[in-house]
Amino acid sequence: MIKVSETAKEKVATLMKEEGFDPIQDFVRVGVKSGGCSGLSYDLKFDNSLQEQDKLFEDNQVKILVDKKSLLYLVGTVLEYSGGLNGKGFVFNNPNAQRTCGCGESFSL
Repeated sequence: MIKVSETAKEKVATLMKEEGFDPIQDFVRVGVKSGGCSGLSYDLKFDNSLQEQDKLFEDNQVKILVDKKSLLYLVGTVLEYSGGLNGKGFVFNNPNAQRTCGCGESFSL
């Protein structure tokens, strides 16, 4: 399961509307791909179609799609949003990551 903080929920809704998605019906697709300075990196985008290999979660009124392969890396992750002058944008607080890079966008197990 993936959790969504209140600030991330608000930012997701705003960005989805800006990009023509409906935050009530459409999805946030979260995945893991090879790359980044620590070996694996997070992938986050909006989508409006559920695929056969997807697992659907809903937390804090945000519908999240994760493909089955990425799910192994993301169980227990909290999606947060950090704004402000030094804000980094969306942040993945992943309890499975043993090492993360300074930017917080990649990790290793």
